[in-house]
Amino acid sequence: MLYYPPSGPNMVPVLRDLFLLCATRWLFRSTVFHFHASGVSTFKHRLPRVLRPLFQWAYGHPALAIRTAAQNPDDGGALGASRSIVVPNGLPDMRGTVPERVAPPQGPFTILFTGVLIPSKGVRVLLEAFKLLRDRNVDAHLEVMGKWGDEHFRDDCQAFVLQHGLSERVHFLGVKRDTEKNRHFAGCDVFCFPSYFEAESFGLVVAEAMQFAKPVVSTQWRGIPSVVEDGSSGFLVPINDPMAIADRLALLLGDAALRKRMGEAGRRIFEERFTLQRFHQNMEEAFLSLRP
Repeated sequence: MLYYPPSGPNMVPVLRDLFLLCATRWLFRSTVFHFHASGVSTFKHRLPRVLRPLFQWAYGHPALAIRTAAQNPDDGGALGASRSIVVPNGLPDMRGTVPERVAPPQGPFTILFTGVLIPSKGVRVLLEAFKLLRDRNVDAHLEVMGKWGDEHFRDDCQAFVLQHGLSERVHFLGVKRDTEKNRHFAGCDVFCFPSYFEAESFGLVVAEAMQFAKPVVSTQWRGIPSVVEDGSSGFLVPINDPMAIADRLALLLGDAALRKRMGEAGRRIFEERFTLQRFHQNMEEAFLSLRP
């Protein structure tokens, strides 16, 4: 059996997939595709015509297709998979490994974002929402954790922060890993992830925040609603809507009881659905289902 995670719908990763899959699929009796990124099934018609038969040969008719949320595009079905199932991602439980922070009643509060710093992850939208919060005199800081996608976007975001006098309130942290990353999750009051990323499939960072019992503000996009229960463990807003984000953040930051209630609900959801143990159980069942 060949187990392979196809790329998202971008040219260079798809070409890599075509090379690897055309070179190896014929060696295996069956193929399992695990779609951590979404949308590759739509990419065929963006390829030069000469490559389209290779696309079909590389991706076509896997025995099993796994996607991380039912809300994601059914790439497996579109590629002719014999069977398609949903297996949510799972994480090791890191709660308790670092100190957790409880904000003073009147702040200052900490909002955290983590992800690749590109437009479609909602970084600029979040900066605009944070400006609206500061216009309302909400005593908060914004921590932005991750690697910049390109220098132009970095310069644009930093210019926005400088232009609106937010330099003392917005902190670009760069990439953090392991214990250092977990300290920021445990140390925030609200996690915000306003993604509309083209290949978004799950929003794993949202589950990371929920394991630390943090309420979440995120978007009604792809698989994110399979992680965040709107009105229970956080709030979901339309994509590209800074005002809606600011409104939900202000509501949470102004109500300690609501933050606690939503954070605890998110923690329960994490324990029920998104632990590494649950993920391993689901994957084992998926692989066993392929036995003759």
